[in-house]
Amino acid sequence: MMGTEDTLRLTVSALMTRTGERQGDLAAALGQSQAQVSRKQAAKSHWSLEDVDLLAAHYRLHVLDLLAGPTHAVSVLHGAVPSLQAGTPTFPAPPAPRVQTPLTATEPKTKPDQAPPIKQDLPQQPPPSVPVVVTGPCVLCGQPAQHELDGFPQHLTAEECAAAVAAAGTPQAPAAAPAAEEVPAPAAEVAPPSAVAEPSVAPVAPVASADPAVTGTPAASAEPLASPAAHPKSPAPAPPTSPAALEPAPARPQRSAPGYASTTLVEEITDTVHEVLAACSGDVDTAHAELVKRAIPDVMKLLKKSRVGGRYEHSEFPPTDGILQKRSQKGADDIWEGRPKWRNRDLFAAAKKGELIEVTALDMNAAYLSALKSWLPIGQLLEDTSGVHNPKKAGVHLITPADWDHPDLPNPLGNRMEPGELWVTESTLRLLLDCTRQGLTDAPAIHRSLVSGASEALLEKLRRALAESRKTALAQGDEVTVAYVKAMYSKFVSTIGESSANRELRRPDWMHIIRAKAFANLWMKAHKAHKAGLQVVEISGTDELHVVGDWRPVFPEGRDLNQVKEKTTYVLGGKR
Repeated sequence: MMGTEDTLRLTVSALMTRTGERQGDLAAALGQSQAQVSRKQAAKSHWSLEDVDLLAAHYRLHVLDLLAGPTHAVSVLHGAVPSLQAGTPTFPAPPAPRVQTPLTATEPKTKPDQAPPIKQDLPQQPPPSVPVVVTGPCVLCGQPAQHELDGFPQHLTAEECAAAVAAAGTPQAPAAAPAAEEVPAPAAEVAPPSAVAEPSVAPVAPVASADPAVTGTPAASAEPLASPAAHPKSPAPAPPTSPAALEPAPARPQRSAPGYASTTLVEEITDTVHEVLAACSGDVDTAHAELVKRAIPDVMKLLKKSRVGGRYEHSEFPPTDGILQKRSQKGADDIWEGRPKWRNRDLFAAAKKGELIEVTALDMNAAYLSALKSWLPIGQLLEDTSGVHNPKKAGVHLITPADWDHPDLPNPLGNRMEPGELWVTESTLRLLLDCTRQGLTDAPAIHRSLVSGASEALLEKLRRALAESRKTALAQGDEVTVAYVKAMYSKFVSTIGESSANRELRRPDWMHIIRAKAFANLWMKAHKAHKAGLQVVEISGTDELHVVGDWRPVFPEGRDLNQVKEKTTYVLGGKR
């Protein structure tokens, strides 16, 4: 017997075939990579319950319809079968036309007097659930089929496909509709005052296999269903009688980012805020304090859930090299993150001479949240002395940087003035190499590296969920959720090193790489402003950029991650 997950794989294949999707399209809609979807469809990894929810939402089906098999799912997709959402969550019985197939194939061996009773009893075998008999469109030709092969609706031969296509395209198909509409005439003799009953009977005729365009059967075989005795029972299946159910399903627009955020993670953040607010009787200040207090365990819980179904399983407590260990309780290790603290000496010198320069201080939004998209090592860091940077690995590197000869631009290394070797993170090294490609400086010399296989997507699901929750909260004016999200991502970065506040993860290499990525992002903003013709006055911290000139054509204004906001304006040489 086929398992539930195998049935789900067949259902996904059938739905992709009917909607014309490829694995890449489905992967983008689920917020996953094409390789992940391919592995799940090839049974090399598992579809999770979260994936089932995302698949159901993508195809606009109920979860029960998705798990009921490809035939039922495709039929619900096209409106030929009612959804299981409103009814009893049971799987549909095998369609009756399967039993009819061998009878028609061996018709010469069957007695002639037995054929009419079989056809007359067909509408009465599944009394009120006749619509379940419809198996759905053939996966080969797209026309309605009454048989299944390996769980997919399909015609048994190429001749049947050709006949179904011809029946749908010839003028005979529409000619059957008037005949079905004339059927209620005998019913008027049974119940003369049927002014109300006539509209309810008329829509049932197409469902009762009178229209070859719907069932794929010849119009003549529908005549026994039009007998007066069948009409009192035909109005029973009400759900599929709407005209919209008989029309082909409209093309669904492809979901694109951001349908990229995990719905489960976003809902968990929202539910947590609501629960805490309810527990605090709506007191915003008390709820804010409680949410900040539980931010670390909550974000670690979200991280574990975001890694379910991931391609890599990261190490949580790998052995730490001496250069990543603090020298004392309040001391630091040997890693240089490139924290910027720079001022444009020429502009400050001009201000001292009496020139007044109007400066705008810009604030970058959620710098550490954006920096979660970093190349992070997956396992333990191992020695590499090749002196060549491998873009598929990440870690920390001992380098000798080249000279920086741009007085109007900050140094990517920050305010370090000492010459010679230093340990930098993956984020800083990649920034220096990017500056080399742009012709701003020479490449650094790499002496040693401590690296592991890396991925830029280790924290991506977590980052997207936090970013989506933050964006929604800002749109709704929900500052409690904004503060809660900020506490989660900021405390996550600050406690994954050697902090005693986080007992679930110890990755000082991650902490340094993420922090250095935030500084690198700020430098790239300064470089973008410089290329656009603005004068860079100062950069400091993780999120402060001071410029001279009209900055709005360069940076979009707002509170989203890709936007900046104006912090203050002042006159250089005067008072702030």
